[in-house]
Amino acid sequence: MKSLHKITFLLLVIGGLNWLLVGLLGWDISRWLGGMDSTVAKLIYILVGVSAVVEVATHGKGCKACGKGGQMM
Repeated sequence: MKSLHKITFLLLVIGGLNWLLVGLLGWDISRWLGGMDSTVAKLIYILVGVSAVVEVATHGKGCKACGKGGQMM
């Protein structure tokens, strides 16, 4: 479960940084991967979305996967 948590967290960081670049500079990482309609970009967006669902589903009052015991707002 810890490895799944690390992978999903990494994908969420990548997705978050992509949105930061879009918001601040108008850059989209998917441009480097062939544009929003490319298969690779779509796959990455799907994986980031699934990662968000996994993180929401596995984090309760305390994170048992990473042992930090953080709380959701």
